[in-house]
Amino acid sequence: GLVCRDISYGQENIPIPATNLVDNPPVPPSGFVYSKSLQIPEYIKIPADSIGCNCKGDCSSSTHCLCAVHNGSDLPYVSRQKKLSAKHVDSTHKNIGRLVEPKAVVFECGANCSCHCSCVNRTSQQGLQYHLEVFKTELKGWAVRTWDTILPGALICEYTGVLRRNAEVEGLLDNNYIFDIDCLQTIKGLDGRKQRSGSELHMASLQDEHDSEASQAPEYCIDAGSIGNIARFINHSCQPNLFIQCILSSHRDIKLAKIMLVAADTIPPLQELSYDYGYGMDSVIGPDGNVVKLACHCGASDCRKRLY
Repeated sequence: GLVCRDISYGQENIPIPATNLVDNPPVPPSGFVYSKSLQIPEYIKIPADSIGCNCKGDCSSSTHCLCAVHNGSDLPYVSRQKKLSAKHVDSTHKNIGRLVEPKAVVFECGANCSCHCSCVNRTSQQGLQYHLEVFKTELKGWAVRTWDTILPGALICEYTGVLRRNAEVEGLLDNNYIFDIDCLQTIKGLDGRKQRSGSELHMASLQDEHDSEASQAPEYCIDAGSIGNIARFINHSCQPNLFIQCILSSHRDIKLAKIMLVAADTIPPLQELSYDYGYGMDSVIGPDGNVVKLACHCGASDCRKRLY
């Protein structure tokens, strides 16, 4: 059909409707399987959980939180709800936070932390919080818009799919849903990326002892070609309203960080969501050795006219 009431089929906290008023392909795309969490193949070993904090309740009310220390002494989130007194906090109250600023990496509380599962420093673990819609466009294929007002620093969604080694997917030019986990490159400020708050703090602690300057390329990526979540429908813009944030919770391997999309500005209802895909010009080479070019239709006033 041309309308789907919920492309997540109940996996998300909030249904995600999809509409196609442009052409005839089914909604959602045929062959696509929704998955709210990252699929990890057996041959990729996720490191053991790291040491957690021993806070009680919510870490925002703790004076000696180990996870806050990892973030440079302050928690990365500010609560978007009025603080409730401790006796009124119950298991149904989620202390959802907004990110104070884009950071090199955010250290969240994880499996070995003793704080409550609704702690503000577990914001990326609380699932979808906004009413979003997937819709078909004339020029850009599928897109995502919000029905809610979203405030700056709000976490929208994780980018999910199948975790793969980059070596596996090299040369798959027909798959436009490969997302490099390039958090270390962001921290180092490589490829023209702007270094963020906390880069210097984490540079030493996140350097792998086996790291050589030769291993500058991301080792892992997320393949959302046939399995993924709403993030794979969010388009590129040369003037985006979202940014990418790397998050670590239960382990400390930056090469396997969680990828979250976060609001950069206040986003009004019915506005399309977008982020910068980060391609360099002439960076995609076809099997024949020639540069592959793809036009950009984002419509921004400073559009580069090409995605790559």
